[in-house]
Amino acid sequence: MNILQSISIGIEVLVLVLGVMLALQKKKHWGWLIALCFAIYVFYDLAGLLTFNVNTVVLRVLFFIASISILWAVWRVYREV
Repeated sequence: MNILQSISIGIEVLVLVLGVMLALQKKKHWGWLIALCFAIYVFYDLAGLLTFNVNTVVLRVLFFIASISILWAVWRVYREV
């Protein structure tokens, strides 16, 4: 396993956890959107790394959902600040 890829997945998991913490502890609902995005990133990266048998179309749809999720989260943060 490539060390940079492992570190990257670890960082993605950390961002996922921080998103959940933002949602639960700070009551920032956009934290769920961040968590969703990075949960998908973790799955996407692990699917490639561990060669999960996942249809390419499914991966593309998940990546699209992640993109929409983070866009929505950033928009809500922008409106809040």
